[in-house]
Amino acid sequence: MDKKIAIIVERTTIALGGAERSVFELTIALRQLGLQVHTLAAKGQTNAENIHILCPNTPGKRASYFTFSKALKKHLAENRYDIVHSVLPFAFADVYQPRGGSFPESILRNAASYQNRFVTSYKRVTAFANFRRTLLLLAERKLCKDPNGPTVAAISNYVAEQFKRHYGLGDSRIALIPNGVKTDKPVDSARADKLRTQILAQLSLRHADKPVFFLFVANNFRLKGLAVLIRPIQLAAATSTDLYPCLVVAGSGRTLRYRRLAEQLNVQRRIIFLGPLQNIQNAFSVTDVAVLPTFYDPSSRFTLEALAAGKPVITTRFNGATDFFVNNRHGKVIDSPEDISSLAQAIIHFTDRNNIQSASQAILADRLAEKISITRVAEQLNSLYDQILQRRSSK
Repeated sequence: MDKKIAIIVERTTIALGGAERSVFELTIALRQLGLQVHTLAAKGQTNAENIHILCPNTPGKRASYFTFSKALKKHLAENRYDIVHSVLPFAFADVYQPRGGSFPESILRNAASYQNRFVTSYKRVTAFANFRRTLLLLAERKLCKDPNGPTVAAISNYVAEQFKRHYGLGDSRIALIPNGVKTDKPVDSARADKLRTQILAQLSLRHADKPVFFLFVANNFRLKGLAVLIRPIQLAAATSTDLYPCLVVAGSGRTLRYRRLAEQLNVQRRIIFLGPLQNIQNAFSVTDVAVLPTFYDPSSRFTLEALAAGKPVITTRFNGATDFFVNNRHGKVIDSPEDISSLAQAIIHFTDRNNIQSASQAILADRLAEKISITRVAEQLNSLYDQILQRRSSK
């Protein structure tokens, strides 16, 4: 008999961000394995199969943790599921898969991203002023302390290490199931060509100028390190090279601060802000290297999608997606996003077309796209579900 799985998410609207899109893609992949998958959400869209919106009449964009918890318990009492898989910290779940990593780590790294010791200290001290986040952190802590609590499905080694360090969780409670993405998304050649023409025109460049395009994609520009990236672009531009390094920025973040910084460093003609992208594959097809000097990312979808597209990546050790590639083979891993010199050297390294080609060939030779596939994630989760059911039946 096919297993019946409930996946708990806060909202189902995939436009909200990477976590929602990841769960949506995972649901499809699990169904392709023959599982009956139902999505249980507080809010969101209902135009897809087996989506249950449990708090539709609650005012506001979100339902409170307690309201959603009560609605979930009622639904689960009335409906049978073999496995309850939650991305929120509910102790009654069988699997807890925190898409954003642990709450303590996210608080610490978010504070660090302000790059000011006074602001960083203030952000740490006032973190608990956010009532909702505090509730979720306490629920996560309680879940980890409960010896009968759910298995934590960590989306990267970085996340697994967080739960060991912050909560003392043992290996028996952690299942490492690295993040994955849909790897067969097509490129729209006509739109990609139009995008490249737009980029060249706005930067006043020609193909003969030999530009090398470094692609940065995020919505939270501060947390993902855009400010620390602009200075290395300046340093790389000042280095004698035959190629012309440029930064292509995409995402819905506010740009004024970063435009001003680019002007102060006199690199405004090397940086273009595209705004949100409808198809990231088109952007990969007309750029050369992905760069994300992030202060915190449990496992960046952007990084995984870049590797799946065969693009070298520059990122930091605070990005769990580095599980998939070898430093100095598939890209560059920087110890700290504030290490401007190392970031500049990484950018300079990839202004050499031979280095770009070498990394891209290594990504292909090592078959990273297969390892990154959401299908692999679904298969590993299905195995975890089977292990949980076997343990339950043996009791």
